[in-house]
Amino acid sequence: MIGRLNHVAIAVPDLDAACARYRDALGANVGAPQEEPDHGVTAVFIELPNTKIELLHPLGENSPIAGFLEKNPSGGMHHVCYEVEDIIAARDQLKAAGARVLGSGEPKIGAHGKPVLFLHPKDFNGCLIELEQA
Repeated sequence: MIGRLNHVAIAVPDLDAACARYRDALGANVGAPQEEPDHGVTAVFIELPNTKIELLHPLGENSPIAGFLEKNPSGGMHHVCYEVEDIIAARDQLKAAGARVLGSGEPKIGAHGKPVLFLHPKDFNGCLIELEQA
C-alpha cells in the first residue's frame, strides 16, 4: 500500500535559525516558508536527492506544533509521510485493520496541494504517520 517516503517532518522552535542551519551548515536547498492555516503550521521544505525534510513551526495559537514544542522545547521529529496511490482506499484498508485516522477521517489538502491524512502514533510504534496521495 505505501509507496516512497515523501518527507520527514521536524518541529522547530525557530524557523529562521533552522533554515539557516540546514542551508549554511549542510549546504541544503531550502525552500520558502509556506503558511498552511488548515494545519496550523508554517512549513519549509528542504529538497534532498531522494526525499524531503519538512521544517514545521506553529502558525496560530491552536497549532498542534505548539503543543509538540511545549513538550519538546528544542524541537524534534514530528512525523513521517508516505505516498499512497489512492488515499481513500488506503484509509479504508487501514481502518479495517484497526488503525485510527486522526481528525474527521476525511483528507485535507496538504502543503503539496495533494490530499493527506494522519494516522494515530499509538498504532504505529509511537510514530505519527502522514499519508499523501501521489
